Amino acid sequence: MQENPLLVMEGVSKSFPGVRALTKVNFQLRRGEIHAVMGQNGAGKSTLIKVMTGVYERDEGRILFNGREVFIKSTQEAQSLGISTVYQEVNLCPNLSVAENLFIGRLPKNRWGGIDWRKTERNAVALLNRLNIKINVRTPLSDYSVAIQQMVAIARAVDISSGVLILDEPTSSLDQQEVQHLFEILRKLRDEGMAILFVTHFMEQVYEVSDRITVLRNGEFVGEYRTEELPRIELISKMIGRDWNDELQARASMQAESGDLWISTQRLGRKGSIEPFDLTIRRGEVVGLAGLLGSGRTEAAKLLFGIDKADQGTIVINNQQIRTMFPQKAIELGIAFCPEERKVEGVVGELSVRENIILALQGKRGIFAYLPLSKQQEIAERYIRLLGIKTSSMEQRIDQLSGGNQQKVILARWLATDPKFLILDEPMRGIDVGSKAEIRKLILTLAAEGMTLLLITSEWEEMIGCCNRIMVLRDREVIGELSGDECDENRIMAMIAEGGEDSHALANHV
Repeated sequence: MQENPLLVMEGVSKSFPGVRALTKVNFQLRRGEIHAVMGQNGAGKSTLIKVMTGVYERDEGRILFNGREVFIKSTQEAQSLGISTVYQEVNLCPNLSVAENLFIGRLPKNRWGGIDWRKTERNAVALLNRLNIKINVRTPLSDYSVAIQQMVAIARAVDISSGVLILDEPTSSLDQQEVQHLFEILRKLRDEGMAILFVTHFMEQVYEVSDRITVLRNGEFVGEYRTEELPRIELISKMIGRDWNDELQARASMQAESGDLWISTQRLGRKGSIEPFDLTIRRGEVVGLAGLLGSGRTEAAKLLFGIDKADQGTIVINNQQIRTMFPQKAIELGIAFCPEERKVEGVVGELSVRENIILALQGKRGIFAYLPLSKQQEIAERYIRLLGIKTSSMEQRIDQLSGGNQQKVILARWLATDPKFLILDEPMRGIDVGSKAEIRKLILTLAAEGMTLLLITSEWEEMIGCCNRIMVLRDREVIGELSGDECDENRIMAMIAEGGEDSHALANHV
C-alpha cells in the first residue's frame, strides 16, 4: 500500500440553514486501499462524499488530488478527475441492456457516426470479465436481480474512474454470497491500485474488507485508524462519544434463569405458514429466532401477536390459555410488536413524531377514550429523551428523520403501552452502528427490568449479544435451540446448513 495519499481533504466545513453538517473535517484516501468511513446517521458521511464529488460546494478547507488543490463543482468534474460513486439505490436505466447501461453517454461510434453495437458489446464483456461477472450483456438490466444491477453499476463506475471508487451502502440489498462476490471485486481493484472509499452500516463487513477506518461524529473528524488496530468496542465508543463497556457489564449480568414463565405455546402452527412449534419464555428473558429469510421467523411472531390466526395449538400467557389471539387482545394482554417492514407496517410518514409515538397507546385505550394533547406531549417528550431520538421537535414529520431515529420512534410507540412482552422483528435493519448499539443496550436494560423479549434479527452478532437462548428455524420449522455458551455463529450456521446446503453461503443469511 502506497503511503502518499491520492485524495486529501483538509479542514473541510459545510453548513446548511440551521445545520452545521461538517466542521473542519480531515480525510485521506490512499492508492491500493479500502477505506471505510464510519459514523452514526447524521455524522456527516453523506455530506463528506457529496463535497468530495461536487454535489455540494465546501464552505471552507481544501481538497487535494494527486498533490494538487482542486475545486470540484460537479459530478462531471469529479469523474473527469477519476472519482466515481455508486450509491445504495442503483441509478441506471432498467429498460436498456447491460451493455448500454455500462457505456451510456460514452457509446462507441462507427465510421458513419452511428453507434458501434458490436464494439459496445465486446467492451461490455471485457469489462465484466475483468470483474468476474458472467452475464449476457444484451439482456435488459431489469431482467437481473438487484445484486447484478449493483455489480453493473460498480463496473460502470470502475470504467469511468481512473483512481477513486466511492461505494455508499452497496451491500444493503445483497445476500451473503453476493456480498462475498462484491468483496472479491473490491480486493482485486485494491490490489490493482485503486483507492476505494466504503460506507456501510455493517461492522462485520468493515472488519472483513477494509484496511483503514475514518470515524466521524456530529460532523467532526474523530480519527483515522488501521482496521486491525481498532477493536470493535472502541470503534463504537468513538462513534457515539462515550464508553460502551457498561453494555458488556449488562450482558455479563444477564441471568441464565430469569423469572416465572410468562408465555408458552404448544404445537402452535398455521398451515402453509409455519409448522407447529413449542416455545417458552420467562420474565426478563430475551429469546432469539434465527433462520434464513423465509424460514418462518416473522410468521411465528405474527401468530404470537395474532396478526395471523393459528389453525392449531395453544398459547398460554400468565397461566391463562388464550383461545383466539388477535392484535387488540394481544395489546390488552401486554404484548407489543415492532414489525420488520418499518416503512410499510410501522411508520406513518405524514404524521409527526408525537402522533406516531402515541398511536398504539391510543389504540389500546380505544377511539372513545381520546388521549389529551397535553398527555400526548408528555409521553412523546419522555420517550424522545429516554431513547435519544434526534428530532427538531416532536411535531416534525417522522419521514424526515433518519432510519435509526424512525426505528426508535416505533420502539417508543410500543414502550408507551407499558408492555410485558416485546416482539422485535429486525429492529436493527438499515440503521447505523451507533444506533444498533443503543438499541442493543435498551434490549438488555428492558430485560434487566423484567420485560420479556423475542428478538428476530439477520445479524448474528447482535442476536448473540442480546439473547439468553436462540431458537433456530429452517424451512418454516423450529429445528433446535441453543443457550448460554452454545450461542455462537458456527453452531447456528451448522444447524441451518443441515440438509446439504453450503454453510459458507449461509454464514450471514439468518
